[in-house]
Amino acid sequence: MDSTTLQQTGLKTGTWAIDPSHSEVAFSVRHLMSKVRGTFGTFEGQIEVAENVAESKATASIDLSSINTQNEDRDNHVRSSDFFDIENHPAMTFTSTSVQEDTDGYRVTGDLTIRGVTKPVTLAAEFLGIDQDPWGNTRVGFEATAEISRKEFGVDFNIPLEGGKLLIGDKVTIHLALEAVLQS
Repeated sequence: MDSTTLQQTGLKTGTWAIDPSHSEVAFSVRHLMSKVRGTFGTFEGQIEVAENVAESKATASIDLSSINTQNEDRDNHVRSSDFFDIENHPAMTFTSTSVQEDTDGYRVTGDLTIRGVTKPVTLAAEFLGIDQDPWGNTRVGFEATAEISRKEFGVDFNIPLEGGKLLIGDKVTIHLALEAVLQS
């Protein structure tokens, strides 16, 4: 995306701080025949939009203890060494390595680290717009999704079921709804 495209969308160059009070980091994973959904309540990050969007960057850190699946017992189990092992690995992090314009938005590829294991992940991101809030802050909105294999990150706890099935699916869908405030 060149600067002309930036001007057409209204996206401004600069550093944008993710506003956790107006953003969501969510996921879903298969459990038996349905899906369990959850969110993380504590996270931070920033998006650096460059004049040449390919040089833009994004970083994020998610506090894994802030998981919320609407079930306290399940959340405590997911915090344990069976899953996230938050005593040894309290955060999940993402650092982008490339940003590319795509027909539907952007493809943001980066290094995702969970449980000390780092793997490349590509987020399909959509620019939702830019506007000023009532207090004069310039805000931008993005949504992004990705699918990961939890086993690739060492999160491989499961319970076998009859017929060779497993209680918990391997594929985890990540959904980000981000609102960020221009810093500079």
